[in-house]
Amino acid sequence: MSRLDSVIERLSAQRACLDWAASAIAGLTGDVLELGLGNGRTFDHLRSMLPDRRILVFERQVNAHPDCIPADEDLLLGDFLETLPQAARMVGSSVALIHADTGTGDKAASVAMAAMIAPLLVPLSQAGTILVSDQPLPDPAFAPLGLPEGVRPGRYHIHKRI
Repeated sequence: MSRLDSVIERLSAQRACLDWAASAIAGLTGDVLELGLGNGRTFDHLRSMLPDRRILVFERQVNAHPDCIPADEDLLLGDFLETLPQAARMVGSSVALIHADTGTGDKAASVAMAAMIAPLLVPLSQAGTILVSDQPLPDPAFAPLGLPEGVRPGRYHIHKRI
C-alpha cells in the first residue's frame, strides 16, 4: 500500500470511528477528551459533531492550524503522563468520549505509550465511555468493540468502559 493510500485509509477509519462514537454517546452526559491535537483536524471534527460538549485537548506543544486551537482553559499542555492525572482532578470520572491519537510513526514507541496511557484513562471514564484510538489501549476496564463497516481491523480501535 502506498503512503498516500495508507493515510487516506487511516483518516477514513478515524472519521468513521469518531462519527460512530459521537452517535454512541448521545445518551451519555460528559466531556470529550482529545489526546493529541496535531494539526487540529479531529478536534475541529469533534466540535462540529458535538457542539454542546466541552472538549479538553491534551498536547505536548501546539502546532495546529490557528482555527483549530482550543481555548486556553480547554488545553492541557505537557506530557500525557502528567496532564491526564491533572484532568482527573479537574473533571473526575465524567468523560463520555475519549479520542486518543497518540501514534508517533514509531510502532514500538507508540504501543508502549498507549500501554502507559490506558490505566490513566480509567479514572476519567464512566460506565459506557467510548474510547476511540489509533493504538490498542489494553486495560481490563475497557472492552473492545467492533468497528464501523469499511474499517479494517487493526487500523483503528474502539473500546467501551465496562
